[in-house]
Amino acid sequence: MKNIFVLACSLMVLASCADKKNETEKVEETMETPTDSIPKTDSVAVASVETEQVADLEKNTNPEKEIEVVPAKEVKVEYASFGDKIAADKALTKEQMLQKYKSMKKGDTIAVKFKSKINSVCKKKGCWMKMELPNQAESFVRFKDYGFFVPLNADSQEAVVSGRAFVDEVSVAELKHYAKDGGKSQAEIDKITEPKITYAFQADGVLISK
Repeated sequence: MKNIFVLACSLMVLASCADKKNETEKVEETMETPTDSIPKTDSVAVASVETEQVADLEKNTNPEKEIEVVPAKEVKVEYASFGDKIAADKALTKEQMLQKYKSMKKGDTIAVKFKSKINSVCKKKGCWMKMELPNQAESFVRFKDYGFFVPLNADSQEAVVSGRAFVDEVSVAELKHYAKDGGKSQAEIDKITEPKITYAFQADGVLISK
């Protein structure tokens, strides 16, 4: 009987130890599970977010610079008006005017308006002026019916003339007269011995830059 009691006690102690071991294993398993259960995709997501943040930072740090095209400002020119009132717009350039002259023959006349620089002016009354054309050519401008004159100091000013353009032949006498009015020396005047085909212009209205 005594042996049976001792055996029973031994079994109870062993059973108790086994339960404690199982509880310890369960606790260890419970503690290990959260670490093992973290999905691997979380680290990928974090890396993806960091990559996007770096890309945004680089974009903000080195933005693409757009070249802003600023249109050139139109320079407004003020003009003094002589003769008929005319507008400065829609005037041919000196290059276009020379092409017009080259397409004409003596006796042809066209109504036209062009813009160029004044090379010289009559120094007595301002009754004529020479307008610059390309290749050292000039347009000899006179004023309709001598109805108006231009300032004697208008040399090198920008001008717009409106009227009739034609090709003319100027006699030796006229050429010498114009040379004298233009302040040429007597030696230069004496060199004029032949008539000259000129690009002529009779202006109704003139604008000269101030």
